[in-house]
Amino acid sequence: MRSKKTIVWISIGVIIIASVLSLTYLSASQFSKKAHEVVRLAVEFNNHAAPIYIARHFDWFSEEGLNITMFNSYVTGVALANALARGDVDAAYICLGPALLSYARGVDIVIVAGTHFHGYAIVSREDITIPGQLEGRRVGVVEAGSNADLLFNLAVERYGLEGRKIDVRRGNPPLLVSLLLTGQLDAIVVPEHWATLAASSKGYHILLASQDVWPEMQGSVLVVKRGLLEKKPGVVKKLVEITKKGLGYIEQNRDEAAKILVEELSKASPIGVEPELVKETSRQLSPEIIRRSMDNLRYSVKLNNESIGRYVETLYKLGYIEKVFDVRDVIDDRFID
Repeated sequence: MRSKKTIVWISIGVIIIASVLSLTYLSASQFSKKAHEVVRLAVEFNNHAAPIYIARHFDWFSEEGLNITMFNSYVTGVALANALARGDVDAAYICLGPALLSYARGVDIVIVAGTHFHGYAIVSREDITIPGQLEGRRVGVVEAGSNADLLFNLAVERYGLEGRKIDVRRGNPPLLVSLLLTGQLDAIVVPEHWATLAASSKGYHILLASQDVWPEMQGSVLVVKRGLLEKKPGVVKKLVEITKKGLGYIEQNRDEAAKILVEELSKASPIGVEPELVKETSRQLSPEIIRRSMDNLRYSVKLNNESIGRYVETLYKLGYIEKVFDVRDVIDDRFID
């Protein structure tokens, strides 16, 4: 039998070894955290940002050595643009219109990738069957300068409508959906997934999709602060690669991607809207609705400079920006190909 003295020494040895292993683990953990690049990220609360919600679901950020210290969802691109202006975030997945507005107003951002084309629609009561019947009606439109707002104005122009005869009401997507489904609006102009969600209710349909009005309409984009791009281009490259990976997953696993997105959206607490309103309108969300909605987008990291240039010209024509600028000043697509 071992002596008590031996047992004591063995116990001390075990304690010492355990302490050393614990300290080694903590040191490695701290080193790992220091080695990860810190990024504050923001996204829009819709399926335009599907690839990045999927990336969060699988924690691809950590795999790429990125420490996402903030992942905020915003109910509209305009609300997200305000966060960019305040300097709250380093990178954002945002609709193109608000991104260009931010740049025109002095926010030093760079567009480094796209996430999709299309993805906006005019949803109306079923008795409204042609665009001309929007005159004399109450139409809800997302904030001025949003992609939905541009779609509305382009539809007015294309179909020869008299804008002054349309009673335009402004609001965020969940509010507009709620007002439409309770009979307080006759039509709404919103991004996906909100458009498909509203049109899935009995008595409503998609009157016009963005493809009908603008076949090559650029949707959302990935923007980063210019300082991040200049000081840490490797971080920006990783964000683009993660976006590509998310898009690839969507293309190969569309049904599973829809399920993941419903799960992620149900956990998000979007900024810029009453939580109860989001819960109320999102209760109808299902993988089937998200799946149909995703089919209305063409997911891609590509950027269409001609389309982006038309955006700038339209923003100027509507009086949202003071002058037209060269889109090459705000685009850096080196990481796309």
